[in-house]
Amino acid sequence: MSFAVTLAWYITRQFALWVTAMLFGLTGLVSMFDFLELLRRAANKPDATLGLVTEVAALRLPYIAIQVLPFAVLVGGMLCFWRLTRSSELIVARAAGVSAWQFLAAPTACALLFGITATTVGSPLSSVMFARANTMENEYLSTGGGPLALHGGQLWLRQADRSLVPHGVAIIHAHDVSLHGKQLTARNVSVFRLNNDDQLLARIEAGKAVLVQGGWRLRDARTVRPDQAPSQPHAIDLPTDLTVTRVQDSFAPPNTLSVWALPGFVALLNRSGFSSIRHRLHFQALLALPLLAATMALVGAGFSMRPARRGGVARMIGGGVAAGFALFMISKLAEEFGQSGALPVMLAAWAPTGAGLLMAIALLLHMEDG
Repeated sequence: MSFAVTLAWYITRQFALWVTAMLFGLTGLVSMFDFLELLRRAANKPDATLGLVTEVAALRLPYIAIQVLPFAVLVGGMLCFWRLTRSSELIVARAAGVSAWQFLAAPTACALLFGITATTVGSPLSSVMFARANTMENEYLSTGGGPLALHGGQLWLRQADRSLVPHGVAIIHAHDVSLHGKQLTARNVSVFRLNNDDQLLARIEAGKAVLVQGGWRLRDARTVRPDQAPSQPHAIDLPTDLTVTRVQDSFAPPNTLSVWALPGFVALLNRSGFSSIRHRLHFQALLALPLLAATMALVGAGFSMRPARRGGVARMIGGGVAAGFALFMISKLAEEFGQSGALPVMLAAWAPTGAGLLMAIALLLHMEDG
């Protein structure tokens, strides 16, 4: 028992060192290309200084680290197990009666811990810094007018409306939406006020609407009710639980929200009529990250523990890198299908990881048990 614990601790320490080194190396490499791309975009922007571009690139570092973590586990694990096999340390351990499943349990748990730390601790830090980087990028480097401009300056939302009936809802359609500082203004606004059976109770047509704290302030508004003439233009206050920040976040990438804030924000999006597919998919991907990291550790072990005397080591390592890249492409393809609604969110987020885990277990069973 003492021998097994000592061996597990030694392999885990080597594994953690290699994974950490690869995580720093891959993060630095990807960040360098990201920095060069930001420099290219800032070339014709007089307000985008070198210091600002450097700050944006630095703020993206935690997000990039989370993205490359599975590859760091894969490559770091392969280098670790290949080195231990080349020095005959794993060969001696297996000759002493220690199976691959025994000495792989601790590194797999270590990879799982890497993923859990990235999801629970890295995600909140990454979301705050990425949101700041996204704001600076929209302000200094983008040619558009911000997230709302990407949607044609229009806004559709559904919210609770208890002013007429207890469980009523209001559907708001606004044209020419603009954001100035912390004030959201829209023109040519239509508000459809419905009961809980989606029957129209009233319609409001307003020339202008401003989102203030606690509600919409409609100006030059006319109320039209069934079988009644339109009312005279007047100001109407329509209560809402939306804020300017929440409206901005609904159009912003889900990477700007931490794993702890995503469930509540998804519920708010569903109540407001916004699509929550991207945010739900990102939340499930964060939950699947620890299992994906553990899967990559097993894949790396399966492709790198071949003894050097049997030959074909380079081919096996190349196959491991190709398998990791294929798993990445499949996960991105499933993510695209999930965002389009062709696949359920749970299946799109968890199926590639589950398939990779089954492949890794099958490979290890073939190597260990023939």
